[in-house]
Amino acid sequence: MDYDTYGSSAVELAIDLANADLESPETFLTSHAEWFSPGTPLELSGKDAGRARETAQLIRAVALAESQPEVIDRLNELLALGRPRPYATDHDGELHLHYARADAPVLEQLTTTVAMGLSQVVVQHGWQRLGVCSAEGCDNVYVDTSRNASRRYCSNTCASRSTVAAYRARRKT
Repeated sequence: MDYDTYGSSAVELAIDLANADLESPETFLTSHAEWFSPGTPLELSGKDAGRARETAQLIRAVALAESQPEVIDRLNELLALGRPRPYATDHDGELHLHYARADAPVLEQLTTTVAMGLSQVVVQHGWQRLGVCSAEGCDNVYVDTSRNASRRYCSNTCASRSTVAAYRARRKT
């Protein structure tokens, strides 16, 4: 699967947000500061921290959906939180779109970017490209970039651990 660089990075941001421990959303924002306009304050009020958690839960809900109508409903709920104001930029030497206005508060930039990135992948490549790891004890969200849309695990580590566990279970019997 091939998708544009900025869009792919935006969906990776969405996946990171869905999988983050958001006890302290500021830690997440600081570790992803390159996504936000220079000078944007990365502090959130208690209310905004709750909204960041809601955004993460909606991303997870999109990945957990079991049908296209369910994905559409959840994705539209996520998109309703954003305030898209796309603009073209070449700040990094490559022409691309940003989804939220440069002077928007950090939560608006985050929510809009992840909503637009996730929606582009779903619309262009199908809702089945999002999933939740099948490994026991792991519930990470992932985007399936495999050629044949067959991914079931969030990482090679989870895939290997599951394969070894299945092998050992077969050997016991």
